[in-house]
Amino acid sequence: MALEQDWINLFLQYLIVDRHYSPETQKAYQADIKAFVDFLAANGGLTSFKQVGTLEVQTYLNEMDQKKYSGETIARRISSLRSFYRYLIRNEFLQTDPFETVQLKKQRHKLPRFFYEKEMDALFAAIVGQEPLTQRNRAILELLYATGMRVSECAQLTIGQIDFGLRVILVHGKGNKDRYVPFGNHATKALQDYLNDGRVQLMAKRQQEHDVVFVNHLGNPITSRGIEYALDQVDKKTCLTSGIHPHMIRHTFATHLLDHGADLRTVQELLGHSSLSTTQIYTHVTTAHLQKDYRQFFPRAKN
Repeated sequence: MALEQDWINLFLQYLIVDRHYSPETQKAYQADIKAFVDFLAANGGLTSFKQVGTLEVQTYLNEMDQKKYSGETIARRISSLRSFYRYLIRNEFLQTDPFETVQLKKQRHKLPRFFYEKEMDALFAAIVGQEPLTQRNRAILELLYATGMRVSECAQLTIGQIDFGLRVILVHGKGNKDRYVPFGNHATKALQDYLNDGRVQLMAKRQQEHDVVFVNHLGNPITSRGIEYALDQVDKKTCLTSGIHPHMIRHTFATHLLDHGADLRTVQELLGHSSLSTTQIYTHVTTAHLQKDYRQFFPRAKN
């Protein structure tokens, strides 16, 4: 019997239906489980997850280490497999978890990459014009920067979630957690221009009818990957060399709030973090920023 594919399918369905994870997150879990299944097939040909013990887990860790996988990749794969085995035990498919005693070396947290304010100005300056896709791209960038939304939250945003009167958005976050996030004048104008003009034109191409805010060139709901592509095209029109990813805009949102005096708890709520410790990484970013500027500009800092 092959390794239980039906167990994997049930777990992946659980991630979407019960945990409300995005399709991209589900695919990441699926890829991590597949990598482990492929390892088991190539190293002993085990036929059931019931046969996996601490020896197989340790051998898998050794192989990843020999292949020079990064600590982040190893930690992510083990986390995915732990979640999978815990699901199997909760549903009484298995009795023991071979990953329960695994201990990994603590990884140094990389400071999140973000844009300086002048770099954000350069990005906005690169989106000029009244073409439908240009209006859409400006609205996407303005909204991501104004709210700190995750790319999946932005892709799934519907018109009914936006309250232009109060200038707040009801964001459906990870783990089925909702939060209200305000937005300002620039995002308001960009959104209204796009919704009243660009989106209407894009939807008319194929007579589309749905309430998803951001759409592709055919009027279909845009995907997270589509947003990444749109921002990449904007980045190519600038002189920036750092590259761009939607999560960098989220990091930038949080960093700029703290730089201008926002309270850490407020940033936590706006980002939708369940734990304050997750948000605290941004205090290190702003501290590093201040230290760099201090060393660069204060005349006696270098002596």
